[in-house]
Amino acid sequence: MKKITQDEFEEVVLKGEGIILVDFYADWCGPCKMLSKYLEDYQIELADENPNNVTIVKINVDDAPELSMKYKIQAIPNLGIFKGGELVEQIAGLTPLDKIKAEIEEVA
Repeated sequence: MKKITQDEFEEVVLKGEGIILVDFYADWCGPCKMLSKYLEDYQIELADENPNNVTIVKINVDDAPELSMKYKIQAIPNLGIFKGGELVEQIAGLTPLDKIKAEIEEVA
């Protein structure tokens, strides 16, 4: 998964093509580390199935306070599903991979 900065957010997420799954996390967050492992496994699975459908990126909320406020990130881990530059779904907390997949499929 690619880690991006607040400065890269517009280019990578808002102007990105397809579905962009943004993992809002913090280095000190235990559940974030667990979710990151799920997402790494999911990214491998996505690459085997359809490499151009979903892109997964990570952004550290401690380094991106403006984005955290804009997207109302009140708890982490927090996943934002973006499509066409718009936030279309948000998932807060440590969430099973099956639920994340279902949410992405619903948006697709």
